[in-house]
Amino acid sequence: MEKNRLKAQMIETVENQIEINDPKSTNDTFNRLKKAGYAEVKAKEMIASVLFEEMAYILKNKVPFDEKRYTEKLNDLN
Repeated sequence: MEKNRLKAQMIETVENQIEINDPKSTNDTFNRLKKAGYAEVKAKEMIASVLFEEMAYILKNKVPFDEKRYTEKLNDLN
């Protein structure tokens, strides 16, 4: 149950990032993945996995969000 709630929250965060276009790399990645043939849901899930990984890194290492690092990880999705 908690896993599903966390996934839903990550997807919601991705949707918010896409909607407000911040960071821009989220929307760019979403559009790139859709053009590559991924369904919208799958593309959002892929981005959410990177977001989760980035959040875990931030918490573990007690560092601020680094948009460049996040964008590089998003660029690795294919």
